[in-house]
Amino acid sequence: MIDFFASPSNRELVLAQLAEHLYLALLPLLLGVLLALPLGRLAQRVPWLRGPLQAAANIVYTIPSLALFVLIPGILGTPLLSSANVVIALTLYTAALLVRPVLDALESVPAHVVAAATAMGYRPGRRFLAVELPLAVPVLAASVRVASVSNISLVSVGALVGIGGLGRLFTDGFQRDHPVQIVVGIVLTLLLALVVDLLLVVLWRWATPWARRA
Repeated sequence: MIDFFASPSNRELVLAQLAEHLYLALLPLLLGVLLALPLGRLAQRVPWLRGPLQAAANIVYTIPSLALFVLIPGILGTPLLSSANVVIALTLYTAALLVRPVLDALESVPAHVVAAATAMGYRPGRRFLAVELPLAVPVLAASVRVASVSNISLVSVGALVGIGGLGRLFTDGFQRDHPVQIVVGIVLTLLLALVVDLLLVVLWRWATPWARRA
């Protein structure tokens, strides 16, 4: 493995694939969270929508990732080798995974806190952003961490349809019968998932100092 990194061209290749892998994994995570928050809020405010929303989320999450990567260009007209296909697919997966946790997190906020904020003059939108959402973060954080690891794993599948990321090290290694390249891809994917997970823990602890003190 050390010999593999001794080559400047190999180091450049790995850094380029690592940067693309991060982009393809973290952008959908952010977009998925932004999409899941209003959906979870809607499910909280309109109880009869909970069943249909959760059923739709379950259906989306059960679609195989490779099939979704291939279907999206046909539906949206994007190029088959466009990274947008992976971003869209993983955004859908992330949102589908987080709809229920967002609902559970919002419902975990004590009712008396919500009532106190309302009595203090907080309108629903401001109350959601300033009171309910911050208090829901500790419950939601674990699910976001799961989604991040899932995305980092699923990005590798994109290499099967010619889209970059560390998965390209797998496919190129198999085609060239180069086991070291395959091992490098696997190890870097695992390390990337671990580092991102630790960064999310640090971010969560920074964003919720009251939970840290408790």
